[in-house]
Amino acid sequence: MTAQQAIRVLVVEDDPVAADAHVMYVNRVPGFTAVGKAHTGAEARRLLDRTAVDLLLLDLHLPDGHGLQLARQLRAAGHQADVIAVTSARDLTVVREGVSLGVVQYVLKPFTFATLRDRLVRYAEFHAAAGEASGQDEVDRALATLRAPGPAALPKGLSAPTLERVTLALRDAEGLTATGLAEVVGISRITARRYLEHLVDAGRAARSPQYGTVGRPELQYRWVRGH
Repeated sequence: MTAQQAIRVLVVEDDPVAADAHVMYVNRVPGFTAVGKAHTGAEARRLLDRTAVDLLLLDLHLPDGHGLQLARQLRAAGHQADVIAVTSARDLTVVREGVSLGVVQYVLKPFTFATLRDRLVRYAEFHAAAGEASGQDEVDRALATLRAPGPAALPKGLSAPTLERVTLALRDAEGLTATGLAEVVGISRITARRYLEHLVDAGRAARSPQYGTVGRPELQYRWVRGH
């Protein structure tokens, strides 16, 4: 796929750190290019009025309204871009509502680059389908490209249940070091550091040095606001 044919993606995410991470992720996937980022629904509408966009990577919790409300407004205004919804919500009612508004995929936070890459690659296959289907089987195959075969694998040595406990602990704290997280969750400091770094790589956490301690400052991690 050439640069001229690249699928143009607008990242709509209220948190600047997460938005930058999502733009970086999109640009790492061959065949995709991030054409802009917006932190509010209003900013997204302004960008769409002057920028050609094929796909929105849309956070559902925006400071000026719900993401599905934005999708509804865009459809009413004639915008036809597809939507991959990015959310920490697990309400299946919201999932059903999104289908009629052009939401073709959901990505649950926190997610890895591998997870988003898989969704984008599958969307690219769906997006490239053209012409007339020869029958029901071909229609079914086109739609099946959007469905992941199963949960995306975590890096070796990490487990989903422990990641959930780490996520909840970090969300509840104003900031945690690997040592502090290890005590809260009941895992080793080294293991805690691996989970924290995984969340940083996924754009769900940020790290900074913790000064005021004797010796080399230990890194402190905080949950990215809004997730």
